[in-house]
Amino acid sequence: MESTAQQVSFNDVHQASLRLIGKVARTPLFESSRLNQWLGQRVLFKAECLQTTGAFKIRGATNFIASLQEQGLVPQHIVANSSGNHAQAVAYAASQAGIPVTIFSTENISEVKAAATQDYGAELRLYPTRPEADAAVEHAAQQEGVVWIPPFNHPLIVAGQGTAALEAIQDADQIDAIFAPCGGGGLLSGTLLATRQLAPHAKVIGAEPLLANDAARSLQSGVIESLDGPVNTLADGAATPAVGDVTFPLLQQLDDFYEVNEQQIAYWTQWLQHLLKLHVEPTSAMSMAAVAAWAANSPKGQTAMVILSGGNISKANMSRVWDTDYLLQPPIID
Repeated sequence: MESTAQQVSFNDVHQASLRLIGKVARTPLFESSRLNQWLGQRVLFKAECLQTTGAFKIRGATNFIASLQEQGLVPQHIVANSSGNHAQAVAYAASQAGIPVTIFSTENISEVKAAATQDYGAELRLYPTRPEADAAVEHAAQQEGVVWIPPFNHPLIVAGQGTAALEAIQDADQIDAIFAPCGGGGLLSGTLLATRQLAPHAKVIGAEPLLANDAARSLQSGVIESLDGPVNTLADGAATPAVGDVTFPLLQQLDDFYEVNEQQIAYWTQWLQHLLKLHVEPTSAMSMAAVAAWAANSPKGQTAMVILSGGNISKANMSRVWDTDYLLQPPIID
């Protein structure tokens, strides 16, 4: 496993940050004085929900394509497999580079994400299950002149996603802990690399849905575990079947990791939208369950950074989030 972890380093994140200048938005930091008062900690939010395409995924996709351009290896066609945010990111980045793209996904893809992917000019092919979509994209990638941009398990993707944390740490005075959601682990792995270099004293903490807890089980067993099948979680951006051999060794270096139930995901989605006045998707808000636990068990007056991974949420999912109104009482910190 050690050699795999060395496939990507902070230098790769730094190089990605240079490639992304002028191509990807440097998103702002937000905070809520009310939330800070409740938690007894300062919490800063890196608002990737305001990013081009509405999520951090544009960073990895743009870095991947820019690296190919640097090497003179521009493909004739790009393919990718994704449940939504990565699809939009690849579609947009490829269109900016003038490269045709086909996205392979499942039939339960969020309608808003599917529409956006097609609006960016991509052909969208849908399959009943994720394994079928993954098999289809693998077959397409074998064709001459075609390059496959994976959603998370590639050094260029991890490096690109790590630029969100790099910017956040540069823009903050100091941080004591940084939080990010975990699907396939690309964002969290990149966050770890950036933080270990730029704020080595800070803890790096991940969160994933309890219903899609393959990463937590993998960290416990020491080997990559896979979900048994499709899951129905509000945090659909983190419902990846398994982490990868590039991301897993980095995830094993995390300081802590939380599994978050659906009630907590809905609870914090409502509260962050209310407090920050930002349109955040449940996968983004999920990390706040980990922040609340950290805040309750840490000395007061510290600073946490939360990577708000995206803001793309379907009407159906939004309705589920608001099935119960959790704004009737302040957040419960325990």
